[in-house]
Amino acid sequence: MPFECQSCWHVWQEEYVVRHIEDDHGNAGEVWLRADLPIPPPSPGAICPRCGCQKATTFPDGYLSRHPELIPPAEPVVPDATPLLSPVPRPFY
Repeated sequence: MPFECQSCWHVWQEEYVVRHIEDDHGNAGEVWLRADLPIPPPSPGAICPRCGCQKATTFPDGYLSRHPELIPPAEPVVPDATPLLSPVPRPFY
């Protein structure tokens, strides 16, 4: 499930397993698992792993696959080593 922090705008994704169960009386339910441990269902307000803010929003499953520009690169982008040249001429003193 994709999340976005509303403070630092960090985007991340967490994987869950959802098991649909039914008790002896026919009542349906869901169990959310992460690393084979039961957890509460994810909700807006998740804690951002970058800044620790508790204001995060969720996106529908598959959202990031349709918006790859939101997925941060695995490694930092290497800055361009080309020196910058100003189009403004130097003043003559």
